[in-house]
Amino acid sequence: MQRITVVGTTGSGKTIMAREISARLGVPYVELDALFWGANWSETPREIFRERVDLALRGNAWVVDGNYSKVRDIVWGRADTLIWLDYPLWLILWRLLWRTTRRVFTREELWSGNRERFRGGFLSRNSLFLWALQTYRSRRRDYPRLIRMPEYAHLEMVRLDTPREATVWLSGVGSAERETAEEKR
Repeated sequence: MQRITVVGTTGSGKTIMAREISARLGVPYVELDALFWGANWSETPREIFRERVDLALRGNAWVVDGNYSKVRDIVWGRADTLIWLDYPLWLILWRLLWRTTRRVFTREELWSGNRERFRGGFLSRNSLFLWALQTYRSRRRDYPRLIRMPEYAHLEMVRLDTPREATVWLSGVGSAERETAEEKR
């Protein structure tokens, strides 16, 4: 595992998982949202986004998180491992509620100065909750099919169905590298 992509429905914990893997392996972390979202929640034009992702993933080792189909060929094509957080919908929605509420009240800055707002987070047609509901079933249907496509056959897929399963799996990440380093001392 040197080039890892972490995918899952909005709110599943992709960013937390990707950051933790990155820290354990000592490799760069790339957040696709940070490359995509401009000021005032403006979307980066497709070609510029693709250029940014191409540049960010030129290294030999990295961990990236996000589900952007417009750069899937770049991300999945270069990755060697795909981690899929395939948690139950009720859990994802609960986590999304907690995260969005925290961000609204703390006014946490996200990307390009953007902040989540109550109206945008909960009441708009661009609500993250609506997005999670709209994409949950399609991701569960599409990821197994996509991973079998010839251009992605090289990927090792790790499908994690519960946070406990993810914690157990994560406990082994980086352990071989740590053991090798300890043996050299």
